[in-house]
Amino acid sequence: MKDSEIKEFVKKFYAKVATSRCSCCGSLPSSPSGVELARSVGYSNGELKDLPAGAIEAFDGCGNPVAFSELKEGETVLDIGSGGGLDAFLAAKKVGTAGRVVGIDFTKEMIQKAMRNVRELGLKNVEFRLGDAEDMPIESSSVDVVISNCVINLAPDKDKVFKEAYRALKPGGRMVISDIVTERELPDEIRGDPRYWAGCVAGALDLRDYLRKIKKAGFKHVKVLSRTNFGNAILSIKVKAQKSED
Repeated sequence: MKDSEIKEFVKKFYAKVATSRCSCCGSLPSSPSGVELARSVGYSNGELKDLPAGAIEAFDGCGNPVAFSELKEGETVLDIGSGGGLDAFLAAKKVGTAGRVVGIDFTKEMIQKAMRNVRELGLKNVEFRLGDAEDMPIESSSVDVVISNCVINLAPDKDKVFKEAYRALKPGGRMVISDIVTERELPDEIRGDPRYWAGCVAGALDLRDYLRKIKKAGFKHVKVLSRTNFGNAILSIKVKAQKSED
């Protein structure tokens, strides 16, 4: 499949997720509810209880990057592939009114859903922008922390995504992401199936290749914080990396 074809299929798939409950990341063909999935990958009832139903319904992550991000009051956070806004809203609570969260998603329907959710919460420190992770509408050296949750595996050109994340970060800033990777090469019938691309499987890289691409983008101190085996050589990982101070 061409990169443009992959993107178009994924975009249409997540437009459906935004408007109705569909299959979710790493879980084809099953489809747990958003709250069931969120709890299964590390979100507590306390984190979820005050969020809009629309944010939880649209959740399609594989971890809880906010819990590992050590966010501080006043920081600016970029959420790549923000979906319905669940992680952005949790981050907004941690950075407070002096901080700011920018969510980027390339699906118009997700942005619309996230904006409805932010209005419901009445938050003034969160905004959502329509844009591609490979060419993000974000100013260079403008954020303290980059987070992402089971999204980078969906991008055909992951080198571009990591370079964009590095560009967006201030010197000394950090990236904390949850994503899907593999332990061995996947069969061609999976790699070539657009449904498995949308399901966060076909686009997953070998763990070593994934970490190499992060380092190639310029990140230092690249560390796997945790890993969970989903079976069939599929792993969910949380990774932390830092932009140099220079």
